[in-house]
Amino acid sequence: MKKKNKPKEYLFVDGYNIINSWEVLKEKSQISLEEARIELLEILSEYQHYSGIVIIVVFDAHQIKGNSRTEEKYKGLRVIYTKENETADNYIERVLDEIGRIKRVRVATSDWMEQQIVLSRGGTRISAKELEVEIYNEKRMINRKKKSINKKNDVKIGKLDEKNIIKLKDWFKMEG
Repeated sequence: MKKKNKPKEYLFVDGYNIINSWEVLKEKSQISLEEARIELLEILSEYQHYSGIVIIVVFDAHQIKGNSRTEEKYKGLRVIYTKENETADNYIERVLDEIGRIKRVRVATSDWMEQQIVLSRGGTRISAKELEVEIYNEKRMINRKKKSINKKNDVKIGKLDEKNIIKLKDWFKMEG
């Protein structure tokens, strides 16, 4: 079965807005902001892998004196740290001005004002909570598919004759 070619979708994530909105990350950030950032990136890189959505995570670094914008890769994600005097919102808005009307772009933020700006510039918005639910539901669907595939495989193995089952058991013993 061949996948349909659907237009590439981009998801911009306001990193600190999500960290401060998801309870598990908010709690972790009280202990270590770096650990909360890493956990968010882990969740989003896994989500990017199974969803096919191109995810760009933007973190505010605008209060860091002399900071120039930096970009790095994290397990396939693009991670942007804004430059001095540039917020994540500023960066996302600028990129939306460039591509929002020609590409399929969503922005994950719970900032109401930013959501309105995103809509006016050709993007669509998703709240932090909606993103959390979307990722959770996608994971559940993948786990259901895995279970279904495993059941089918178990049925196929059950159809093996006794001679082949013994061969498989012997092979596993040699491997282990």
